[in-house]
Amino acid sequence: MKKFITLCCACAAMLMLLTAPVASAKELSGKLEIFSWWAGDEGPALQALIDQYKAANPKVEVVNATVTGGSGVNAKAVLKTRMLGGEPPDSFQVHAGQELIGTWVKADRMEDLTFLFKEQGWEKVFPAGLVKQIGTDKGIWSVPVNIHRSNVVWYVPENLKKWGIAAPASWDEFFAAAEVLKAKGIVPLALAENWTINHLWESVALSAIGVENWEALWSGKLAFDSQAGVKAWQLFGKVLEYTNKDAASLSWQQATDMVVDGRAAFNIMGDWAAGYMTTTKKLVPGKDFGWAASPGTGGKFMFLADSFGLPKGAPNRDNVIAWLTLLGSREGSDAFNPLKGSISARTDSDLTKYNVYGQSAAADFSKDLIVGSLAHGVSANEGFMNDFASVMEMFLKSRDAMAAAKAAQQIAVKNGIGK
Repeated sequence: MKKFITLCCACAAMLMLLTAPVASAKELSGKLEIFSWWAGDEGPALQALIDQYKAANPKVEVVNATVTGGSGVNAKAVLKTRMLGGEPPDSFQVHAGQELIGTWVKADRMEDLTFLFKEQGWEKVFPAGLVKQIGTDKGIWSVPVNIHRSNVVWYVPENLKKWGIAAPASWDEFFAAAEVLKAKGIVPLALAENWTINHLWESVALSAIGVENWEALWSGKLAFDSQAGVKAWQLFGKVLEYTNKDAASLSWQQATDMVVDGRAAFNIMGDWAAGYMTTTKKLVPGKDFGWAASPGTGGKFMFLADSFGLPKGAPNRDNVIAWLTLLGSREGSDAFNPLKGSISARTDSDLTKYNVYGQSAAADFSKDLIVGSLAHGVSANEGFMNDFASVMEMFLKSRDAMAAAKAAQQIAVKNGIGK
C-alpha cells in the first residue's frame, strides 16, 4: 500500500513538473507594442488579430501604435528614428523582402526566427518562394500575415456597361476606351498621392518589359537605362495623360471612391481596395465592383506580403513570440485576411471564409507567374525606394523617359542592386 501511495505521489509530482511550463507559457503579462500603419479603414483587420491575442493572453496590455499614411510612408520614418535611437517597438509591420532584409537585417537589428518556423512547422505551410523572400542564408526574418496583389485594375461593371466599354486587357485597349471616356467627361484612370504613382509605375513597367526583364532589373542583369527600361517610362508617360489632375491631393481611398461614384472608370491599386470596398463601403464583390489583372499583366501576379519580425532588444520578447505565433497560424490568418482584402500566406487556408474576390486571388496565386513589387518593398531595399521617389518627381515634371531611365540606373548602382 505504501509503495502504491509513494508511486502515486511520484506520478503527481512528475505531472506537475510536466504541466508547469505549459501553464507558465500561457501566463504572459506586461505589454506588447504593435507598430503598424493599419489605421482607419484597415483597422478592423488588425483589431481582429488583437482580439484573438487578448483572448489568449488576457494579462498582456496591447498597445496599438499605428501611424497613419498609405503604404507606410509616415510609419517608416518614425520607425527609423526609433530603431536608430535604440528604442525599437516590440514588433513592427514591414513588407516582406528587401524592405526588411536590405535595411534592418543588413544592419543586424533583427532576430533570426528560424527556430519559430521549425517549432510551428511553417516551412511546410508557407510557399517555398515566399520563405525565400523573407530569408537569407543566415536566417528567416519575419512572419508573413498575408499576400496582397499589386497589379489589379478595379471598376464598376454597371458603369462600364453604361459607357459602352470593357475592362482593358492591354494598354492599347485602355487607350481606346480612354478616348471614349474623355468625350463623356469621365476620368479614365483615377490616381492619388505620390506612392500610388509608384504603384502604378510598377504595373505599367511589368507590362512593358515582361517578367524576365522585370526580375533582371533587380538582379542587376538588365540596366534601367536599357532599351527595355526606357520603353517602360515611355509607356508610363502616355498612361499618365489619362489620369486626374488633382491626384496629389487625394488618398488611395479617395481615388477608389472616384470609381465607385462613377467619376472615374478605372483605378490600379492593390487588393486592399477590395477590403475597403467590402468592409467600409459595404459593396458586394463581383456585383458592385469588378476586377482584372492590370492591362498587359494577365497571368502575372505581382505580390507583396505584410509581415512582422522581432527586433533585437524588443522590451517584451516573450509577448512578441506569442504575437508572431498568432500571425503565422491558420486561425489568425483567416480572421485577418477576409477583412483586409488579402489572401492567406498559408497554403492550407480555409477559403470558405473568403469572398469571391479572395477566392479568385487565391486561385490566381496558385497558377500565375509570381513577381515581387517594387513600391511595396519586395524587389528593392529602402534606399532605392527612397531615391526612386526623387526619380519619379523628376519624371512627373519633365516627362523625359531617357533621363528618368538613366537616373534610375544611377540609384540602382548607388544602392548596390546587382552586387
